Amino acid sequence: MTDVDHRPQTPAEAWDLLTQGNARFVTGETAHPNQNAERRDALVNSQSPFAVIFGCSDSRLAAEIIFDVGLGDVFVVRTAGQVIDPAVLGSLEYSVDVLNVPLIVILGHDSCGAVTAAIDAYRSGDMPPGYIRNLVERITPSVVAARRNDVEDVDNTVVEHVKQTSARLLEMSGSLNDAVAAGRTAIAGVTYHLAEGKAELVSHHGDL
Repeated sequence: MTDVDHRPQTPAEAWDLLTQGNARFVTGETAHPNQNAERRDALVNSQSPFAVIFGCSDSRLAAEIIFDVGLGDVFVVRTAGQVIDPAVLGSLEYSVDVLNVPLIVILGHDSCGAVTAAIDAYRSGDMPPGYIRNLVERITPSVVAARRNDVEDVDNTVVEHVKQTSARLLEMSGSLNDAVAAGRTAIAGVTYHLAEGKAELVSHHGDL
């Protein structure tokens, strides 16, 4: 459990703390750390999160809750289907290069609506309207990669999408690639199971 003056310094320590928090959440024994007035006051002038979580916007996927952390513990970036865009890349680079966060978590989940939409569009050839199409277009390469491995169901396609997203971050951002190569940070690809509340590691870049 973290406090104002101590936080994980390595990717492995950060992942261990998140794993402990998720285990508490699964069993219903959450500690709700760092959620009091003292913690709030200590963070007025600065922040020092120990992880950045890039996850889906789904309302069932609240990062601070499922990992049982509090104010100032995690830097959270969310888009539907955890799709990458320039704002996401800038936010992740800021968390690593400015805030010195030692761990990036890519967080997908089963029954993902955005991934389902991409699968449906792939099967039918019909694209959704408006900017939903933009989301589907960014997820479709993961659907194609899943199909190459004979994966057609939504939940296992989500796993593939998490893996593809993790690899894509390293391809698109020289800053993040350098940080992982130097061991300053690592990327953990994680899928969340809605029924059990469990966050499962499905891939990683760097040492955990």
